[in-house]
Amino acid sequence: MQTLNVGAGRSDDEYKAADEQRRADLLAESRSDANYFFYAAGLATLGTGLLPVRLNILVTIGVFDLLRIYGRSSNPIYPLAVYGAAVAWVVMLLALGFAARGGHRWAFLAGIVLYAADMIALTLTFSIWAFGVHAFFAFKWFQGQKALKDLNDPGVSTF
Repeated sequence: MQTLNVGAGRSDDEYKAADEQRRADLLAESRSDANYFFYAAGLATLGTGLLPVRLNILVTIGVFDLLRIYGRSSNPIYPLAVYGAAVAWVVMLLALGFAARGGHRWAFLAGIVLYAADMIALTLTFSIWAFGVHAFFAFKWFQGQKALKDLNDPGVSTF
């Protein structure tokens, strides 16, 4: 059943313009939230040691911390494997960022699942600050996927 918009004080053209503005705002919000994938990738390069400067206080990846703690090996390939995994992590975040900016909701959900799993590893290493940073990114990605869901659901109005 379609609502006739009686008493709203708007003409059909104003209603359509407001709906188009709402859709444009939701798309801009989802793209803004998708940018947090790129911020996470930049911070991951700082936290994993891919750059000459390493920042481990606020920015760590729990899986790599667990590898460093429990996976110490005298094998000369071990450091290369850790760096390869770090590069794969950063590339995956960049790919998810481009997919999310393209309007794919699954990219946001994959980022949330990825960071939620890493948050479990962070609790094992007692990295409370990094846990908070991960939670912030997961929240922003949740907002982004919600904006895309509202954008693709024509029956939902956010007025």
